[in-house]
Amino acid sequence: MALFVQKFGGTSVASLERIRAVAERVAKRRRAGDDVIVVVSAMAGETDRLLGLGRGIAKRPRERELDVLVATGEQVTAALLAIQLGALGIPARSMLGHQARIETDGAHTRARIRGIDGEALLAPVRLGEVVVVAGFQGASRSGDITTLGRGGSDTSAVAIAAATGAHACEIYTDVDGVYTADPNVCPSARKVARISYEEMLELASLGAKVLQIRSVELAMKYRVRIHVRSSFDESEGTMVTGEDESLESVVVAGVTSDKNAAKVTIRSVPDRPGVVASIFEPLAEAGISVDMIIQNVSEAGRTDLTFTVAEDELERAREEVDAILASIGAEEVIVDSRVVKVSIVGLGMRSHAGIAARMFRILANEGVNIQAISTSEIKTSCLVADKYRELCVRALHDGFGLGD
Repeated sequence: MALFVQKFGGTSVASLERIRAVAERVAKRRRAGDDVIVVVSAMAGETDRLLGLGRGIAKRPRERELDVLVATGEQVTAALLAIQLGALGIPARSMLGHQARIETDGAHTRARIRGIDGEALLAPVRLGEVVVVAGFQGASRSGDITTLGRGGSDTSAVAIAAATGAHACEIYTDVDGVYTADPNVCPSARKVARISYEEMLELASLGAKVLQIRSVELAMKYRVRIHVRSSFDESEGTMVTGEDESLESVVVAGVTSDKNAAKVTIRSVPDRPGVVASIFEPLAEAGISVDMIIQNVSEAGRTDLTFTVAEDELERAREEVDAILASIGAEEVIVDSRVVKVSIVGLGMRSHAGIAARMFRILANEGVNIQAISTSEIKTSCLVADKYRELCVRALHDGFGLGD
């Protein structure tokens, strides 16, 4: 008998019919002799509806009260699933975040998990019950309800799997695994059987929507095996595991694109010590993450500085830069949101020379100009005009032989 944590996202529990289907799947696993802890999201669209109610009452509601409000979405789903499991003859118990002893810090709407009392979850499991946990939520030391931010149910599930020593954490969603590229953009994309934590973390950070970044970080830290599967069929999905468990040592595992990128250029920046720090320190203090950075060769003691931020942080970034423009003696700020970041990811890039050069040549052959570049051991990203997004993804996917 093995213990599995199964997480079902919003589309998987979007209606009573789908909740019944989820209950059947959970019951099948339980009848096969395995123990099960289920983590559920709110029904699709419910979190947005609840947020809309809160913001309809007040323009800027207190985040503490927003957490109390939106946490009810998962509470409803957990109760409904436990009721349906009971109707199928499977003893089940729903638990909210505080009942599952999921302790978080006090950062409302974006809390981080500090610890989970695995015994609170394992005790009913030993009695033969399926525990259905409301994902996305926990409680601070002061007893306040907290939520983990968008995609937080993935993080809940992986953390629970780590705390209980589960055999695996199965993430059920509306896709049947991790693909070498977005199938909607690249028809030749194929599902991969296994992918490493490192590769999945890079893909998630670069725009792939299959798993939430923090859940992959937790899985990598605690060596939790994640199985990404479809809620709508029985096919095998993609196993996210340690590097030593990978089936293949491919050079490039996937191609991804991130439309949530924007470019900021500061013209004619004085080329002297401390100026760059004076630009990026206010951005950091404002909580704005900077990605790619390019500083041109200095001419006559002045240079142009370009960097990228998330598109939804562009206005705040521009405000911060505008506020210091005169004090640093720069000429002007130019912003461009019509860009996209296209990336290749693969563990094999560590030991294969020339992969980045090959990427640049593929894009050049398609007539695509590269505006910025960033790299890591297993990733190379290029910033290009957004009109080339699909062309770049398909060209790189084919160019590195990732198709069926």
